[in-house]
Amino acid sequence: MLKSIIGATVALALGAGAALAQTFPDKPINLMVAYPPGGSTDIGARIVASIAEKIIGQPVVVVNKGGAGGQVGWTDLVRQKPDGYNIGFVNLPATNTVILDKDRQAIFDEKSFTPIINQVLDPGVVWVADSSPFKTLKDVLDAAKAKPGEVRAATTGILSDDHLAILMVEEAAPGAKFRIVHLLGGAAQMKETLGGNVDVSFDNVGSIVPQVKAGQVRALAVMDNERSKFLPDVPTFKELGFANIISSSTRGIAGPKGMKPEIVAKLADAFEKAMKDPEHQKKMDDVGLAIRIMRGAEYQKYFDDTHAIAKKYTEWAKARPQK
Repeated sequence: MLKSIIGATVALALGAGAALAQTFPDKPINLMVAYPPGGSTDIGARIVASIAEKIIGQPVVVVNKGGAGGQVGWTDLVRQKPDGYNIGFVNLPATNTVILDKDRQAIFDEKSFTPIINQVLDPGVVWVADSSPFKTLKDVLDAAKAKPGEVRAATTGILSDDHLAILMVEEAAPGAKFRIVHLLGGAAQMKETLGGNVDVSFDNVGSIVPQVKAGQVRALAVMDNERSKFLPDVPTFKELGFANIISSSTRGIAGPKGMKPEIVAKLADAFEKAMKDPEHQKKMDDVGLAIRIMRGAEYQKYFDDTHAIAKKYTEWAKARPQK
């Protein structure tokens, strides 16, 4: 009797989930970006939203909720109902480091999100102004070893992927030590580097492709296993003898925890179709953003692995704070 009741209950739950997935969505979907308009996450979000809404059959509205390095937006996201109508971009490892930095007092942790699908994997890159005397990565590292703490290296923010990347480089190149300069975003970094107020910058490929093409900046090395198709002449750290230096910023879509698997699958299917659309691929290529689709168990594993790596370098950074 008990088995029959349990079986009937499970069947009803499964039936309800399937019915919900069939009718979902019946109203617009909000797609949150935890940064102001105009950044690379926002650009990618608007490109995919414009295509996905045609597939979904409802408007996909990009909503910018910037502040506190993404913390404001992610806090809002985890407070939403897990019904699929309020989803948003998570930026790894930025989301991870907000969680890991106890001083931030985030109300969420790595289990507060339901990963749906990843859109972009933007590799890290080391670059300088075209007028810089540094012509190669070796030039930069030699200077950082010869005068520890004097070479000014810029990030786009404290505990950003760029900050962690600098720590990775210092770990892999014994004796090299930078004077880390934290700036508020890519625009400030570009301004200060071109203005000569910093010596070298750590950022992502997608942030500098137009400036490289214009001859304003020189990319020295990419932090990936393979060369970037956007910077084909720039060697990887692996090619230069640093096989373990891999750094990137990923931008993917997630919802609050507790989302029904049927809704997650329907959203992932729609966004995957949108991301594979030739229009999406061309527009992303035009702005220098590399598509890397991950969903399901693969995306969850990537989230977990990134969190573990970020934990190590966040603890190191907190033990050795920089100005």
